[in-house]
Amino acid sequence: MRPGMEGTPGRRGARKRCLFKLSSPESHERRSESSTDGGSLGYGEDFQKNNSAFSWEVKANDRTYNNQFKERIFLFWRRKKYKDNKICTAKYNFFSFLPLNLYEQFHRVSNLYFLFIIILQGVFPDISTMPWFTLLAPLICLLVIRAIRDLVDDIGRHRSDRIVNNRPCQMLVGESFLCKKWEDLRVGDLIRLHDDNVVPADVLLLASTEPSSLCYVETADIDGETNLKYRQAPIVTHHELNNVTSMASFQGKVVCEEPNSRMHYFMGRLEWEGKKYPLDSGNILLRGCKIRNTDTCYGMVIYAGVDTKIMRNCGKIYLKRTKMDQLMNRLVILIFMFVVLISMALTLGFWSNVTKFKVKHYYIPEKHMYSVISKSFFMFLSFLILLSVMMPMAMFIIAEFIYLGNSIFIDWDNEMYYEPQDMSAKARSTSLNVQLGQVEYIFSDKTGTLTQNIMTFKKCCIDGIVYDPDEEDALHKENAFLWNKFADGKLLFQNVKLLSTVRENKDRVVQEFWRLLAVCHTVMVEEKDNQLFYQAASPDEEALVTAARNFGYVFLARTQDSITVMELGEERVYKVLAMMDFNSIRKRMSVLVRNPEGYIYLYTKGADTVIFDRLRRKDLYKKEQAMQRATEEALSSFAEETLRTLCLAYKKVDEDIYEEWRHRHEEATILLQNRAQALHQVYEEMEQNLQLLGVTAIEDKLQNGVLETIQSFKKGNIKVWVLTGDKQETAVNIGFACQLLSEDMRILDEEDIRPLMEACRETCSKLPHVRMAAMVVTGEFLDQLVKSATRMKPKNSIPLRGPEVWRERAFVELASKCQAVICCRVTPKQKALIVRLVKKYYNVVTLAIGDGANDVNMIKTADIGVGLAGQEGMQAVQNSDYMLAQFCFLRRLLFVHGRWSYMRVCKFLRYFIYKTLAIMTVQIWFAFYSGFTAQPLYEGWFLALFNLLYTTLPVLYIGLFEQDVSDEQSLELPQLYIAGQKDEFFNYWVFFQAIAHGLTTSLVNFFMTLWISHDTIGPLSDYQSFATVMALSGLLSVTMEVILIIKYWTVLSVLAIFFSLCFYVVITWTSQSFWLFAMSPKTFPFLYVDRNVMSHPSILLVVLLNVSLNTLPVLAFRVIYQALRQLRPKEEEVEEEEKEEEVMEIPTEEIITAPRARRSSYAFSHQEGYAHLITQGTILRRSPGAHGQMNPMQSDEELSTSFDVI
Repeated sequence: MRPGMEGTPGRRGARKRCLFKLSSPESHERRSESSTDGGSLGYGEDFQKNNSAFSWEVKANDRTYNNQFKERIFLFWRRKKYKDNKICTAKYNFFSFLPLNLYEQFHRVSNLYFLFIIILQGVFPDISTMPWFTLLAPLICLLVIRAIRDLVDDIGRHRSDRIVNNRPCQMLVGESFLCKKWEDLRVGDLIRLHDDNVVPADVLLLASTEPSSLCYVETADIDGETNLKYRQAPIVTHHELNNVTSMASFQGKVVCEEPNSRMHYFMGRLEWEGKKYPLDSGNILLRGCKIRNTDTCYGMVIYAGVDTKIMRNCGKIYLKRTKMDQLMNRLVILIFMFVVLISMALTLGFWSNVTKFKVKHYYIPEKHMYSVISKSFFMFLSFLILLSVMMPMAMFIIAEFIYLGNSIFIDWDNEMYYEPQDMSAKARSTSLNVQLGQVEYIFSDKTGTLTQNIMTFKKCCIDGIVYDPDEEDALHKENAFLWNKFADGKLLFQNVKLLSTVRENKDRVVQEFWRLLAVCHTVMVEEKDNQLFYQAASPDEEALVTAARNFGYVFLARTQDSITVMELGEERVYKVLAMMDFNSIRKRMSVLVRNPEGYIYLYTKGADTVIFDRLRRKDLYKKEQAMQRATEEALSSFAEETLRTLCLAYKKVDEDIYEEWRHRHEEATILLQNRAQALHQVYEEMEQNLQLLGVTAIEDKLQNGVLETIQSFKKGNIKVWVLTGDKQETAVNIGFACQLLSEDMRILDEEDIRPLMEACRETCSKLPHVRMAAMVVTGEFLDQLVKSATRMKPKNSIPLRGPEVWRERAFVELASKCQAVICCRVTPKQKALIVRLVKKYYNVVTLAIGDGANDVNMIKTADIGVGLAGQEGMQAVQNSDYMLAQFCFLRRLLFVHGRWSYMRVCKFLRYFIYKTLAIMTVQIWFAFYSGFTAQPLYEGWFLALFNLLYTTLPVLYIGLFEQDVSDEQSLELPQLYIAGQKDEFFNYWVFFQAIAHGLTTSLVNFFMTLWISHDTIGPLSDYQSFATVMALSGLLSVTMEVILIIKYWTVLSVLAIFFSLCFYVVITWTSQSFWLFAMSPKTFPFLYVDRNVMSHPSILLVVLLNVSLNTLPVLAFRVIYQALRQLRPKEEEVEEEEKEEEVMEIPTEEIITAPRARRSSYAFSHQEGYAHLITQGTILRRSPGAHGQMNPMQSDEELSTSFDVI
């Protein structure tokens, strides 16, 4: 028999009475108060009401039955309804990669543009200035580079999926549990899990080795909560499935709702042997949970693979495009329209010339039979092909190498290397570096992202005296706890003065303070290898009990009605008379005990806001009054240090008062209706007239550098929103700790937000600007907001203008005006929803950062996803674009690498557009002097190699190594980051400036050279010489421009410019050599042209004049502009101050209706503890001698013939 499974009627009845409490606390609001074997009227009504949605039927140990269910895909195509447990988070597979990747790549307008030109070259080769393959080869190269990049990213996802799918688990096959892979599981299979195992699917808990088949789970990888939660098997399976034989013959059927994304909600029933038993979320183990403090448990798979709740919350893989990509798509369209218009204008010139020629020279017979319109059409296509180089493909190919190089620099940055984990930063995506310099919103998880998830006992105040930790020098001298064999060496708090007071054992307040911490809790204890191990519902509880343990008040053991404590070497047993557990309404916990001397004491700990209201007010001595004032001052001091505080109080209870209260308490516990309210009232009566003992202060440690990082983000105009599944008090406290929130801020909660939004809607006025304000909302509020926004609109409502849609937009607008936003108790799907709402209403770059599976959906939805390699596994990293080891590295990632990447790419694009137009628009001016015949001006090899060799190295240097300021200055001056948010370095205005600059350069080069060579007989009198002078003038002009714009000069920059000019000299000398001309005169027609032209000093003066006219005015303009710009900041500051004064703010009286109380972040979990499980004995193991002999756990070979203790 399983321990705790005695068959006495009284014991079974006790279980029935308590079962309404044994579900998960998350579902206590949804689940009606009923026993698990009966089902209440409320449950039945709810189940019948939603019966249409309960079409998910899973039968245990019967794959044949489960496989008969099919679902329709398309028309008559059907497939199995129940998926296997294999997951795939990758975007492509073997068959879909090529078509899907090509489909995504041709979403870029530039690729469509190049494909169109290639088709023209292929269909009309006679009119093409270059063969079609000269453009096709670079396009294929570009597509291959991007495809390889996407393939490498996706292979990483496949590898991580393979690792997850191949994890081992124990599955029931026949009458024994065999080791199988996760991907082998199917719905209906029975599995066995052990301590520290990760749950492979959504599983119905059937039984466990714990008393009453409880199972403890850690859900940090799902919702970020680190406190242990408990789940319990249905009472029928707890009693009946007590060996493998009974499990192998188990044929129960679960009927429940279809797979959905509601993490904390489940409703269904178990049908077995003609009876029905209700199920809820308290019976379910979700995929991704980790089994804790439970030796063995057994379950039945309900949802598998992509149907599990965590996978339903993971979201889709979005095709992420940068703002630069979107802008370039629009610019390609503009350039194409410009080329079309110019081609049409030049074609009209050709048509006019041909018409005039025919009229004037009518006697010349036509060589071809084409009409003027046909010739004009072909000439139009010729100009399109000739001018297509204004959007050079080389720019996109080089950009890919620049993206790759900047990503490698992130991987190589030793400043982002985290030695404790031996982990450096990694750019898992190479296409989003530019957006790192444009982020305006950061959505961050809390647990494991901002915090270390470590609770430490930091300070305490006892009897009005504050005890701080001793200096580090004193700590290193000797260990003050050597006298205590139970001391935990992990506790860092030491105070010699307090320790001496404790050991003297004379101060009554100090005694009761530590006694309270050792007695008033729901911690469980185990002894292994002569060591005590505490199991707490929250890390805060464990930190408090451990502190009492080190100071000599050691919690040793507990039973259903007693607690054993070692007080300074003396073992004392306290009889527990009542435990009044914590909940979010009470904000306190109390325990009523009888000490060994027979006296009754009430020990209470809780938030200062509730403890101070329950202190005795009458007959206070002056000393007690002074102590309360000192304690309040200590609380304020602790709050300023963002420590999590608990007030401790106690009182002595008379015997007759206790007896009266006990009767009322017993009556309340057996009520069938309003039991919780009745118990709350009874507890309230007892918890009065308390005597204050002191305050504890626990630090929820922030990660190193979080405070400085967030302060830098504020200066850089980056808004940080914290999205967490944790409780509001904890999240707000962390907000103060990292200075997202400050004491002088107005904190808008849901009660403030609703009337403010409604008032603005009724008056049709704009939302006021909220200066120095923050917003704190819950997941429930967001759920209501989204429901209202997605609710069906009235028939006569105007689309996108209804009150529901307005409310959604108004919320985002109001939140964006706040200094900080904290969203508490949100699900993974709600996290992604918030990101999506901001992207929907604001054209901003968003970044999401997290470390757990609950952050994956948010990371996928944001423009940039950053995964932290933390304690919650690697799911966030595997779905992220960038991997970091610590949150503080995000500062360097954005302000250094992000800003540099944005600046480099913007400067690269502007210069590339300028140099391309400076060289290529000469073709337009030449068309006016060549009869509009679309004849190319330059040598073919110059056109082919201009962007490939002659100017490639300088632009590569700009894209990879250019710096306007050093990395230290980038971190010291976060204000520099704002330029990227405002798109100052590259926008339409910069684009048109580059066009104007390029056109001006081409005009100077062409017409100055033409003017000098006009009506002269000399080295510039022929076409080839003219083209050579134009090529050299253009090349030197754009080279001078790159010299002017480079700010970070190194040996590499000098070598890049030097080798670029060397390439021109060597290749031009080679292409114009006699031996190549002899081989192919058509391919190499410019025989010795460059050598002949350069031998004339007058030509060198022409080139020098062209370069000077292109460089000196630009240099002078930039110097004057910079001088004038230095005078503008003072005027802009005055204008900004005037604007701030005009900004409409929320009047204080509209929000703050009462003086703000002292901020209290009490150190409790946001769910109830184990008090009711302890007092009912459900959670406690019994000794074999007292309650029957317990069979030992046996091997799998023995399980088929004997009992397995589960």
